[in-house]
Order: sequence, then structure tokens, then C-alpha cells
Amino acid sequence: MLIDQNGVNHGVVPTRSALDMAREAELDLVEVAPNAKPPVCRIMDHGKFAYEQTKKAREARKSQKKIEVKTIRLTPRTGEFHIDIGVKNARKWLEEGKKVKFMVRFKAREISYPELGTRALNNIAE
Repeated sequence: MLIDQNGVNHGVVPTRSALDMAREAELDLVEVAPNAKPPVCRIMDHGKFAYEQTKKAREARKSQKKIEVKTIRLTPRTGEFHIDIGVKNARKWLEEGKKVKFMVRFKAREISYPELGTRALNNIAE
């Protein structure tokens, strides 16, 4: 199956004549659907086609939305003022569409009092 540079379908054409048509048009003969029955070939400028494909892929990657997770670290002894700043920043980031994660880090003997960390997170949730 042969499609020329103008998009006109020429039907099933022998390979030799398809190559001759491509050479006359000073373009390339590109097999676009090798698994089809019969295989589909197109007369086109392969360099331009490859450039367009990479350009489309780049645009698709650019338009994908990245999910950014912001982390706010606290300890069980973090002061109320600093917690308020963290909550204010979290609200701002949530409005921007980012995700926010609060992390309570325990040091030394604080680990034996996990209820202090739970209490700190409950204060933030309110």
C-alpha cells in the first residue's frame, strides 16, 4: 500500500516502482505500518518526519503535570509559632495544586513518647 506526499492512496504498488516514485519526488520511501496486510509505505521527507515526531514527544512531556510533594518537618517539641508557619505554607502549596506531607521526627528519648507526635499532627489537622 503506497501513500504519496500529498496523501493520495495509490493502492498496492511494487517496491521498485514505489522507490522510483520517491526518487522522482526527491523524497524518502518510509514504511509506516510494517505489520499491516499489506504493509503501508509513505513517500515523505524522513528527516522532517523524525523532527516532527521528536517535537510532538517534547510537547507531550512538557504538558504533563508533575506532582510535587512538599514536606514539612516537625518534632514533638516544635513551637506553636513554627507550626502555624508550616500550616500557612501548606495551605499556599495546596492551593497551587501541590501535595503536602507533614513529618514528625523523633530524636533520642522522644521516640519513647509517640503520643507527642500524634498530638502534634492532631493540632495541625484542626
